[in-house]
Amino acid sequence: MSGVLSLLMSCWILYINLGYSSHFFALWMKAWGLAWPPALVISFLAGPSLLHLAQKLSK
Repeated sequence: MSGVLSLLMSCWILYINLGYSSHFFALWMKAWGLAWPPALVISFLAGPSLLHLAQKLSK
């Protein structure tokens, strides 16, 4: 899940900031490569507490 979200978000933010160019795909893959590791760590660290909060709120 973190991979898909970071892939889509890096594409969108890159497009907003730079627009489309001939180097878009290479820049996008570089941005995604930088975004995925922290997204993975954050999802593993925050996931359990957010799941607990969602379960608590849904009762």
